[in-house]
Amino acid sequence: MNRPRILIGFFCAAVVGLPSAGAADPDAKDVKAIVDRAAEYLRKHQAADGSWSAKTTGPGVTAVVVAGLLRQGYSADDPMVAKALDYLEKSVKKDGGIYDKALANYTTSVALMAFHEANTGGKYDKLIKNASLFLKGLQSDADPKDPRSGGVGYDKSSRPDLSNTQFFVEALLAAGVPKDDPAVQNALKFIGRCQNLPGETNDQPFAKKAKPEDLGGLTYTPIDPDDSKHKTPDGGLRSLGAMTYGGLKSFLYAGVGKDDPRVQAAVKWIRAHYTLTENPGMGQAGLFYYYHTFAKAMAALGEDQFADAKDVKHDWRQELFAVLKKLQKEDGSFVNPTDRAFGEADPNLATAFAILTLSHTTPPKK
Repeated sequence: MNRPRILIGFFCAAVVGLPSAGAADPDAKDVKAIVDRAAEYLRKHQAADGSWSAKTTGPGVTAVVVAGLLRQGYSADDPMVAKALDYLEKSVKKDGGIYDKALANYTTSVALMAFHEANTGGKYDKLIKNASLFLKGLQSDADPKDPRSGGVGYDKSSRPDLSNTQFFVEALLAAGVPKDDPAVQNALKFIGRCQNLPGETNDQPFAKKAKPEDLGGLTYTPIDPDDSKHKTPDGGLRSLGAMTYGGLKSFLYAGVGKDDPRVQAAVKWIRAHYTLTENPGMGQAGLFYYYHTFAKAMAALGEDQFADAKDVKHDWRQELFAVLKKLQKEDGSFVNPTDRAFGEADPNLATAFAILTLSHTTPPKK
């Protein structure tokens, strides 16, 4: 985990109060007010070429901004969004990838999702198809018995991990790749090997050594656990909040049923560790990334009120909205001023993740 992980964005934040269970979902107007303030901050800090933070992240942050704004109802014709889309188009490589010098999987995946949101009338069909083919080329084709098999890392030569793989799955599905496509199904097998669930879907040694509190949750990677700071003294790997939500999201997006043991185990772990005041297993690190996977997974699960292990019901959309509202700065941005290692000291990235997360706090119209 020593490679740059700009898009994993870590954030330190104070513990904030949450509304009591039973509160109504956030009003769309209230969500829009926060998003519009954040968008105005980004509008003022967009580079002349249409990008945000391109010198450090290539097209990655720009893609997250675009995907979030489009999901929030901003038009692809909005000058800020149009300029950013033009920048992303110019970032497309001959091999179909959308990247600069590093993080090819991350940046191509999020850029593909941005173009998916903007793809009215099939404008970006060819670009999206080529990007999905590029992504498939990054997937490990190791022997099925090898724990790397089906996983995706930063690029073809990198060690696969769950964070990269969950972005990969979401991007392929957004591109219209069928859920039963071998690339998707093989990725799910790798994700299963990241879960503390010994048995048919995970034969890795660490899963058999999981402590009770880790059962059902997912960890960053099943590969080379000896160098993992999340390793337990007896050789198990600790479950992590953002990774568990990312894994659950991937299962549900790819059509794995709610009665599947992998889904049931992940949900059980989440019920026992439900919180918005920290990223379980990481403390105050990784909160924005955590909120992002939390929101997507909870929306996919479809429980408007989520009961924790003590049977306390949570209006998770309202709780998440309240947290982000309190974290927004006066200038409209979100930022981690203390942690530069993972990128969210850059307010462009933190703000982009916040906008994307907020897009899941308003219930879909029935």
